Amino acid sequence: MHAKDVLIEAHSRIKEEVHAAVEGLGPDDLTARPTPDANSVAWLVWHLTRVQDDHIADAFGLEQVWLSQDWEKRFGLGLPRHDTGYGHSPAKVAKVRVDSGEMLTGYYDAVHEQTLDALRGLAAKDLERVVDERWDPPVTLGVRLVSVLSDDLQHIGQAAYLRGLLQSAAS
Repeated sequence: MHAKDVLIEAHSRIKEEVHAAVEGLGPDDLTARPTPDANSVAWLVWHLTRVQDDHIADAFGLEQVWLSQDWEKRFGLGLPRHDTGYGHSPAKVAKVRVDSGEMLTGYYDAVHEQTLDALRGLAAKDLERVVDERWDPPVTLGVRLVSVLSDDLQHIGQAAYLRGLLQSAAS
């Protein structure tokens, strides 16, 4: 199995988990927060998708799906156009509200497709290409792709846990 196939498989599993965490939840559950400083399922899924969108677009020289497919306008969050949620205060977390889980999964699915298209064209040597020189050592494409996976996995795990808390509180 080639590295790109491993990356594609990993992203496909994240997609399954995104759908599982969101489907069937209404707007109140999607935005529920166990404490005022905690994140919501909506924020966690939006954030992991924004980070993936931002980082994949940057690494492959693509336009962010958030902007190119008007998701920024559809969500209408009142946040800066390129905001990914990094460092959000509780007040900014509260701004991430959606009318349905389909909004979150629709955006995620669009980013997922762009990610897979980018990954399908990878050659092994591409993983060594430097994509960010602001770090020491500079970040290669391979390291950036693993970083995106790590961020996605952490946040979807948090969303799944929060979903479980919400469901156990309702029963």
